[in-house]
Amino acid sequence: MTTWRLIRSFPLAVQVLLINQLGVNIGFYLLIPYLAGYLGHDLGMSAALVGVVLGVRNLSQQGLFLIGGSAADRLGARRVIIAGCALRTVGFGLFALGSSLPVLLAASVLSGLAGALFNPAVRAYLAREAGERRAEAFSLFNVFANTGALIGPLLGSALVLIGFTTSALVAALVFALLTAAQIAVLPRRDVPPSRGTVLGDWRGVLGDKRFLLFTLALTGMFALQNQLYLVLPMEAARLTGSSGTVAAVFIVSTVAGLLLQVRITRYFQRTWSRGSTIAAGMALMGIAFLATLVAGFALPTATSVPDPVGVLLRLGPVLLATLVLTTGLMLAQPFVNDLIPSFGPNSLSGTYFGVFYLASGVTAAAGNAAIGWISDLAGTTAPWAPSALCLALGLVSAAAVALLQRRGLVGPEPAPRPGETACASTPTS
Repeated sequence: MTTWRLIRSFPLAVQVLLINQLGVNIGFYLLIPYLAGYLGHDLGMSAALVGVVLGVRNLSQQGLFLIGGSAADRLGARRVIIAGCALRTVGFGLFALGSSLPVLLAASVLSGLAGALFNPAVRAYLAREAGERRAEAFSLFNVFANTGALIGPLLGSALVLIGFTTSALVAALVFALLTAAQIAVLPRRDVPPSRGTVLGDWRGVLGDKRFLLFTLALTGMFALQNQLYLVLPMEAARLTGSSGTVAAVFIVSTVAGLLLQVRITRYFQRTWSRGSTIAAGMALMGIAFLATLVAGFALPTATSVPDPVGVLLRLGPVLLATLVLTTGLMLAQPFVNDLIPSFGPNSLSGTYFGVFYLASGVTAAAGNAAIGWISDLAGTTAPWAPSALCLALGLVSAAAVALLQRRGLVGPEPAPRPGETACASTPTS
């Protein structure tokens, strides 16, 4: 089945959410990658103030995922998605219209809060609408998200030549159009009245030991995914002597996701159990850093930019690591999102996603801090050290998921659809 036919096989609500995610990532990535440069270069802010503005945005988003998830359960995912896109319209509009610190902080808070609202809500809505086909739906979700992440920076690089204000206005317009489209097209769904309190919902989710163990086991996924933005770019620059080669990391990761995500998910959905697939994906994400670990031992830091052939040879280990890391993520992520709502009732799926992605934000930040600290300590004498830590982290996470699978704590396997066989409890060749 081609990707296009697969998309059309889903209900209208799923198709709308896929297009929505494409637009969300286009709007986000055409602006945010250029925000730090605008604040520091155009507005002349100190590095500390730039860090404050960017940190407020991240904290507003990552710290409020639980609020967004609960709102989706209580008010309905559709309303929260619309509210989130509307808030980001206002937030990005403020980036265009104001240059004072209070206005920029308000823009950061609103744009971060917007992400905290619609990210858990979109996933909860998608999980409910896709039913037993959640893994396929989330694989398509990743494809559309990656496409938006590819188009957004390209569009942003053209618009920023005109001016950052233009980029911010175009981004705000994208979110305004998404808001209007969601109001017009996204199907309404009845929200059953809740019998408990929000605090009671939180206690219930946080008291779900199976879910908490699953979330803890997946901390490696959060931390390693972020190394596409830390360790691998650092290694690309170190080995080639040029920061311009960093773009190759993102190109390889994005193109691999676009070409392989759906194929990988459909194959492993038919032949492996979800827990085994996630464990294999985590193992691959760790093993990916063997390439940069070996390069850290074998290749010294470049003191000047080599010739084109030399650049390609030195960049090879980084691109191999990027490809293997991305493949591992493509294996694990759709099945992780598939499993999250299976731990509790449908009425709390937003809260479960909120807790999971709150944990992801905390562990990603902690992982980046630890890996950055190791990098500073190692310096040029042991450039392999961050890769060694990443390798260990991936293997430990893989072992933890495999242990949960063996003890039956990962979750029940979905019933096979007509014409398919049930997944085995262990991988098959």
